[in-house]
Amino acid sequence: MSGASAIYRAFRLRRVNPSTYMRTMAQGKDASAQSRDETVSIRVNGEHRRVHQGLTIAQLASDELGLDPAKVAVERNLEVVPRSTLGDVLVEDGDELEIVHFVGGGVAQGADDIWSVAGKSFTSRLIVGTGKYKDFAENAAAVEASGAEIVTVAVRRVNVSDPKAPMLTDFIDPKKITYLPNTAGCFTADEAIRTLRLAREAGGWDLVKLEVLGEAKTLYPDMRETLTATETLANEGFKPMVYCVDDPIAAKQLEDAGAVAVMPLGAPIGSGLGIQNLVTIRLIVEGASVPVLVDAGVGTASDAAVAMELGCDGVLMNTAIAEAKEPIRMARAMKLAVEAGREAYLSGRMGKRKYADPSSPLSGLI
Repeated sequence: MSGASAIYRAFRLRRVNPSTYMRTMAQGKDASAQSRDETVSIRVNGEHRRVHQGLTIAQLASDELGLDPAKVAVERNLEVVPRSTLGDVLVEDGDELEIVHFVGGGVAQGADDIWSVAGKSFTSRLIVGTGKYKDFAENAAAVEASGAEIVTVAVRRVNVSDPKAPMLTDFIDPKKITYLPNTAGCFTADEAIRTLRLAREAGGWDLVKLEVLGEAKTLYPDMRETLTATETLANEGFKPMVYCVDDPIAAKQLEDAGAVAVMPLGAPIGSGLGIQNLVTIRLIVEGASVPVLVDAGVGTASDAAVAMELGCDGVLMNTAIAEAKEPIRMARAMKLAVEAGREAYLSGRMGKRKYADPSSPLSGLI
């Protein structure tokens, strides 16, 4: 089989089943109130439908069929409609539409392995920081290579002396990547709360990363101040993902205080030592009912894989990528490590044995 043929077999186009994606419509509407003059008759993937007049193809896909227009391809009357124009082309009476997407191999697949926090769902389980890079361009390239959908951003004063200086948003589009404002550098609950109030005013963000540091040498969290800030922020409508010590009791207290995720450190921030206490991380994972992400201490890809093998929902890192000799390559390595660790966790590790167990059968030896 040729390479092209194999790719075709692996990713065949399939019709979307509109009935599968059809959103539940409001009950009790008086059907007679809708005049047939206000609708048009079309065929979608061979099925007859009447839809409201004046809909664009994008509106038909999203509002009527519950589909993401960015994830489908549309043919209208035997001509492919460019995706960039789906929001402009009106559905007309008599149109015949074919709506397709990619599926693998012809076998129905289960839902993607996604994770959710505060009602938002993500595919990538890697969160990356935006500090320590040589420039914003390198930072943006690393984010792309990592596949991350969330980046942490520090809240800092605007450079009023040079208002035209480059900004992170010029390189990493907050419409495409979720910004997670954090309180890096805050040493009291009040400082952290003020910082995040400003962040919400600036960008409307309520999903935030809270860290309240105890002192500058270890950058360990001050858990008393962290707990106070968590309670206040949750009461004000924030959804804090909270940096904490690797203590299952403290993690549970943060969850009870309103944390939407707990983020125990694997080792001191920026140390690159890897996860120092596998047992406590595992206990936090077992006891939590919110996502658990290892935050701080990752130095290389194997550290990220270990975090995922422990059952963590994700990993956050910055220095491990930014200070690598080749940050972009390390970003790719971290992406693969997180994916591999997650697959290993889902696969179920073999049990450890005290002695050897031969892989080949011993019967039938010559």
